[in-house]
Amino acid sequence: MIHTIFKTEINHNQSTSIDSIIFGAGCFWGVERKFWLLPGVAMTSVGYAGGDHADPNYELVCTGITGHAEVVKVDYDPLHISLMNLLKVFWECHDPTQGMRQGNDIGTQYRSAIYCNKNSDQQIAQDSLKQYQNALHDSGLGNITTEIKVEGEYFLAEEYHQQYLDKNPNGYCGIGGTNCSFPI
Repeated sequence: MIHTIFKTEINHNQSTSIDSIIFGAGCFWGVERKFWLLPGVAMTSVGYAGGDHADPNYELVCTGITGHAEVVKVDYDPLHISLMNLLKVFWECHDPTQGMRQGNDIGTQYRSAIYCNKNSDQQIAQDSLKQYQNALHDSGLGNITTEIKVEGEYFLAEEYHQQYLDKNPNGYCGIGGTNCSFPI
């Protein structure tokens, strides 16, 4: 599969200087676009994570029976963009207080989630949650429901979902933030 933005094969086996993190913030189409635009991001793809089915696909994930969330895997160069800057985009691009939904997209597959590949990133993500929760409370908004854990399994979604909003510029994108800024 060729990435339509980076013009190279979708490949997450990059050099050792590249880190990765997985974000779930509602419909993966719009979330992926938020990250592929950032300088320092080396690769994005949409897929499924956080579930217990050995071979998830879009139809199964949409039923809710797999436990997977629609997610975006982001490979980034930490010398050019920090994990905190990625977390800022994550927190601000959706409403992490909505539980198992984002806007009109309802179901466990649309939950807010951060899946890290190492414990140190999980701690940074937990700390950022506390910071953003304080900002939300100061704005009169509710509690964050975001799942944060170290997660090893990521399943690449079908090709037609990859860079969907680049291929379909007028496509549906149901993500929206709280209008509350993340304090870096």
